[in-house]
Amino acid sequence: MSRILGFVRDMLMANVLGAGMIADAFFVAFKFPNFFRRLFAEGAFNAAFVPLFAGRLTSDGREVALRFAAEVAAVMWTGLLVFSIAAIMSMPWLMYVIAPGFVDEPAKFGLAIELTQITFPYLMFMALVALMGGMLNSIDRFAATAAAPILLNIVLISVMLLLHFGVLSLPGQALAWGVAAAGLGQFIWIALACRREGILFVLPRPRLTPGVKRLLALMVPALIGAGVVQINLVVDVILASTLPEGSVSFLYYADRVNQLPLGVVGVAVGIALLPLLVRQLRSGEYEAAQYSQNRAIEFALTLTVPAAVALIVIPGPIITVLFQRGAFDAADASATADALSAFAVGLPAYVLIKALTPGFYAREDTKTPVKIAIFAVAANIGLALLLMQVLAHAGIALATAIAAWMNAGFLGLILVRRGFLVFDARLLNRLPRLVLASVVMGAALWWAADFGADWLNGREPVRILALVVLVAGGGALFAGTAAVTGAVRLSDLRAMMSRS
Repeated sequence: MSRILGFVRDMLMANVLGAGMIADAFFVAFKFPNFFRRLFAEGAFNAAFVPLFAGRLTSDGREVALRFAAEVAAVMWTGLLVFSIAAIMSMPWLMYVIAPGFVDEPAKFGLAIELTQITFPYLMFMALVALMGGMLNSIDRFAATAAAPILLNIVLISVMLLLHFGVLSLPGQALAWGVAAAGLGQFIWIALACRREGILFVLPRPRLTPGVKRLLALMVPALIGAGVVQINLVVDVILASTLPEGSVSFLYYADRVNQLPLGVVGVAVGIALLPLLVRQLRSGEYEAAQYSQNRAIEFALTLTVPAAVALIVIPGPIITVLFQRGAFDAADASATADALSAFAVGLPAYVLIKALTPGFYAREDTKTPVKIAIFAVAANIGLALLLMQVLAHAGIALATAIAAWMNAGFLGLILVRRGFLVFDARLLNRLPRLVLASVVMGAALWWAADFGADWLNGREPVRILALVVLVAGGGALFAGTAAVTGAVRLSDLRAMMSRS
């Protein structure tokens, strides 16, 4: 539901903002606190907090675990309050780093500073949402945390409807205030969910207790290890700001489409797998942990390999139907489609990272992923600087995809070498069949898109219907081919989805 509403949100943004100055400035303002949210609150924090909280819950009981969570929350809230105030005050200087390409355009540069200062408090609320969401996930309550982003989309959709009907003016500022308000709304939502489950706590005086110190020690390397994809996406924004106007927006819209399978599958796998592995390893169930790791990889690839093939083969019709209207013209759609095709090359890798890193974090090893991440970030920057000279913004997206494959490859290799991951016969048997089914679907989509080009580029109702038929047909062909080849069994997929 969150991702579907996210598409509605982005379609309205494309219609209202297009891919010009205000859009570029707002997407930078939205990306910056989101980067820190995903890096600190969801990435590094969850990687360190969930194993410690789940471990205490299993061995010491709920009261001890909740006391630990309250101590962590007090320190985290205080630290982020200081950090946010410092960031807001220094934003005029930080913007030289975040979007150096805006410097030559004073109006865009000033607007980006103003909007980022408005959106930044979103980070503080989302940090507490991540902590309380991690607590809920540790007791196998996933729905409330998964549903929280729906509130952000509802708020921003409401803002854009008010802009469309002339109730609000200044679209950039209105959307920025909407982001801040949505952060407060998500915090209230998740706090009420914790209260229902009896795990809501009162913030104590912030103190660096032994448990908090242990968490911070695990978080330091995880800041990069868990957030490498986010770091790469911020590098994309920095580099795209030096390209012609609209490049930041092209990458944003393309990434939003690419995020659908990543958000639905990758996040689900990571969230469900980490507490499960912690419990199995703490209980000495090593074979069960191996089985869980293999099924997570199988589940991730089953849903993302065909999705990646489809996004690579038919990016044009997808972007045209979703975004080409209002201020977003055909040239914008073509440029965004190029970026989407490049991002999609790395889609399975992005999700594999989510499936593989819990194998380290469940063993309280946050150092190994950081070493791999440093290499991946360096590779991404180098490749982006090289490829953007030839492919412009699409080169930046392709560099991110290649770096993601490097990251996933090294994570898997090290887990295998340490004996923490042994690919079972089921996974090895099904993977080539899965690739075959995806290739068959991709070839059919390519032919069908060419055959139905007139419909896909026709009037809006016609092209929407044509895309629905194209996607549904491709999905049906993949499902049929996967079933015939033995790549997927419906009962197995249903069992994996019940956990994710």
